[in-house]
Amino acid sequence: MKHQQSSEYLDLTAYQLHLRKLTPFYISQAPVLMLHGAIENGRIFYSHQGKGLGCYLADQGFTVYCADFAGRGLSKPRVGPDFNHSQHQLICQDIPALIEHLYQRHQQKIHLICHSWGGVVLAASLARFPELAEKIEKNVFFGSKRRISVKSAAKTLQIDWVWNKLSPWLCKRYGYLPAKSWRFGADNEPAQFLLDTVHWIKSEDFIDPTDQFDYAKAAKQLQWPDSWFFAAVNDKILGHPNDVRLFMAESNLADARFSLLGKVQGDALDYDHISMLTHPLAAQGHFQALTSWLKNQS
Repeated sequence: MKHQQSSEYLDLTAYQLHLRKLTPFYISQAPVLMLHGAIENGRIFYSHQGKGLGCYLADQGFTVYCADFAGRGLSKPRVGPDFNHSQHQLICQDIPALIEHLYQRHQQKIHLICHSWGGVVLAASLARFPELAEKIEKNVFFGSKRRISVKSAAKTLQIDWVWNKLSPWLCKRYGYLPAKSWRFGADNEPAQFLLDTVHWIKSEDFIDPTDQFDYAKAAKQLQWPDSWFFAAVNDKILGHPNDVRLFMAESNLADARFSLLGKVQGDALDYDHISMLTHPLAAQGHFQALTSWLKNQS
């Protein structure tokens, strides 16, 4: 590794957000904030052994911050019956606080890199608070979609039954979603956050279920930072290329850069929702291309 790792916390009074900081030995690039998706945490981007996109970028000279959303990862307190958290809170409080915190610390624009649902809540936050976009150099989205329009037997099982029906029942029983112990997620989820995601996955409208704010309408007025979307050939449900395209369109980013990762496109592997961020071969392909793009600041 050409970087060192440490942990720090952003205090938001009712809870603390954990940030895994990856500090390169030689800093020469803009800082990077990474936002994870549902039923996971910041570890999707890094490992203590130096694997993952976050570690790769740190070795290239970027100071990287991998955030854990409230209750997840090493954030305090942990998700449980006594700690709930909503998507609305994440969009309106947590993401703005994270961006402002790093912008003030480094006194320069930052890059945002998101996986899956992390890209949805980031887009919503920027549409709602357009002044935040002025503090961002570039946005990167891996497998980000809001609604799932594809139809298949696997989608019916994983989304219609497990996510949309079983998961709310589990939240009602336990007071939160115990996705880790039930072995269909890398981390647990707050009950309200889970219910908010279910609403958006099934809805054609990009509207906040809490206060009816219209994110699609607001996105049309936003001057977006340069953005790049990645989808994977073998991502059949959680970030299907068609649904990534739908999310781009409703966020007013239909003309943003888009890459489909797979062998037909010249990649070493037909990537899926997770492997496009975790497979060792990614460092020989799209990680390199992404690094070059981030270094070429506008």
